[in-house]
Amino acid sequence: MQRNRRGVDAGLLLLLAQVFQVGLENIPPVTLGTLGLNVFLFLKPLKPLPNVCISVDQGYYQKDWQRLLLAPIHHVDDWHLYFNMVSLLWKGIKLERKLGSLFFGYIIAVFSVLIGIVYMVLEFALAGLLNDPSYRVNCAVGFSGVLFALKVLSNHHHPGRISNIMGIRVSSKYACWLELVAIHLCTAGTSFAGHLAGILVGLMYTLGPLKMLMKATAGGFSYFNGSARQRDYYSGFSRHSSYPYNTRGDYDMYTGGLTEDEQFEMALRNSLHDRGFSAGTHSSERRPYGFWFPSEQLSEEEMRRQRLNRFERW
Repeated sequence: MQRNRRGVDAGLLLLLAQVFQVGLENIPPVTLGTLGLNVFLFLKPLKPLPNVCISVDQGYYQKDWQRLLLAPIHHVDDWHLYFNMVSLLWKGIKLERKLGSLFFGYIIAVFSVLIGIVYMVLEFALAGLLNDPSYRVNCAVGFSGVLFALKVLSNHHHPGRISNIMGIRVSSKYACWLELVAIHLCTAGTSFAGHLAGILVGLMYTLGPLKMLMKATAGGFSYFNGSARQRDYYSGFSRHSSYPYNTRGDYDMYTGGLTEDEQFEMALRNSLHDRGFSAGTHSSERRPYGFWFPSEQLSEEEMRRQRLNRFERW
């Protein structure tokens, strides 16, 4: 397996144009760093492709475990790099802002290694089931497997959308499966097992125990928790000394330190309460700006009555 170089790398030029069109300031740091690492190693590879690609023979039998780290960040040619990095650009922007930079970087690292392991398991199983030893020497390289896992993760966090795969409209929940088949049928030289490994790892995270295991492992790091991710999203305010609230902790005075999901739940709960009135009597008490917490839990009937009274005043 040799890298294909054909004079000017048109794919690389298009990728750089795409990045500058989006704007470096609009790309979160882990996404930008991962993209930059892949581009750098395309221009200055650590080793020839036959020495970084992952296979059952090289990874398991030869015990060359460093390939688990090297294979995802090396690419065959400029177009292979272009399509993978453009996909990373759009998925990374959404997911990193949703999950926070540190946890997103953690996910990238774990997925990269785990997908290589699952890939070897799949190829080993195919070699045994089909009695074809060639599956054990199939060598895969590239970021595609990680991107399939991120696609599953993105669809999990943004459900209900419709994707268009080769003119076929399909729910995003199933789009990765159709895309898996379409790429395998239409593009020569792609690794079906590598892409499938990415989907399976994504499902292990969204539906299986991987998410709980990763969060438990990261539990000792405070920046991986939900409230830290919420503060990190607004950390841009802290860079401006003229902004009245110039510390990270000040944002908690408006959110109560809640995560985004907890804020939504609390806002929904608060909507059932009458803020300015109690049992039909006007109260002069002024509620603090932001999220407030009721002093006592009202009965379901009382909440229904107060909400009806509130609607009657509109």
